[in-house]
Amino acid sequence: MARLTFWFDFASTYSYLAAARIGPLAAEKGVEVAWRPFLLGPIFQAQGWTTSPFNLYPAKGENMWRDMERQADKYGLPPVVRPREFPQNSLLAARVATLGLDPGWAPDFTRAVYAAQFAEGRDIADAAVLAEILGALGEDGAALVSQTKADQANKDRLRQATQQAIALGVYGAPSFTAEEGELFWGNDRLEDALAWATA
Repeated sequence: MARLTFWFDFASTYSYLAAARIGPLAAEKGVEVAWRPFLLGPIFQAQGWTTSPFNLYPAKGENMWRDMERQADKYGLPPVVRPREFPQNSLLAARVATLGLDPGWAPDFTRAVYAAQFAEGRDIADAAVLAEILGALGEDGAALVSQTKADQANKDRLRQATQQAIALGVYGAPSFTAEEGELFWGNDRLEDALAWATA
């Protein structure tokens, strides 16, 4: 089976769209998706950025939010709600998602976190919000969040994923890499990435 790695940061608006779309599209193409949370912060910092480029360039940011509204409508997603703070601190959510990779609940958790943030405007840096999302998925949310905070090996795994993303040339999210390393960036390149993986 063809394989594609999906790199996402929970603070990334367009990753929300990709996370909502990739499952059915990949299944239709017969592509196995490896979900990989990582952190954009170190990549931005290496470029001298202290925040999202959508904040650094206000005109770009305003157009992004309008584009997100159009895209959400196009894909049948709920209307976009801007979080009170953007970008949100995605570290804890990324660590929880990393913890869910092996047991298999990471994709459902990821989609739910994105919906909470960009369809409901909730604070995904809040441990209670993440625990509630996990509970809605049938998991012991409080226990998993507590485990995440204490699990050094899991923290290291997220750090290693970020370093691997950088080594592959990833510079933004969402990104997709094929098995031989071909890199695609952006929600609008998802279909191209899937086609490449199956070529």
